[in-house]
Amino acid sequence: METQERRSKILARLKSTSSPLTGTALAKELGVSRQVIVGDIAIIRASGITVYATPQGYMIPQVHTASVIATIACRHDRDELEKELSIIIDNGGKVRDVIVEHPIYGEITANLMLSSRRELADFLHKLAESGAAPLATVTGGVHLHTIEVPSAEVLSTIEEELRTKGLLMR
Repeated sequence: METQERRSKILARLKSTSSPLTGTALAKELGVSRQVIVGDIAIIRASGITVYATPQGYMIPQVHTASVIATIACRHDRDELEKELSIIIDNGGKVRDVIVEHPIYGEITANLMLSSRRELADFLHKLAESGAAPLATVTGGVHLHTIEVPSAEVLSTIEEELRTKGLLMR
């Protein structure tokens, strides 16, 4: 299979699903190595197409016109990570990313795309198994999340619950 044909197939697969696709699964499907897929994704991104690399795999963001997109500022220690993300998810929100302000590199964003308890459990399991620290440890727990919610009322509910638990920055 020619390179351009493979990239077209990757793009078609990403556009045809709302679920993330792992590099390993794409590699197996297309008969190439995972590293070839990583390179293809980089070229696809360089062409101007937004492709998120999430803990669950690659995906093209689906924008729902009825959604409200908001950025919230939070602060907590590692022990409260699950509580924070659960509040957002359990109230119908999707956690798109986490953003920190690094003193040297500036703004660093990591795509999360968490919208269910199962995705959250998988994320927390990978975090624990890897031994990696959450990105917010760079800033003493201060971080932003871009979240997607179905309405302003849901956003208000999430913010109030986070505030009540002491997780939302004022």
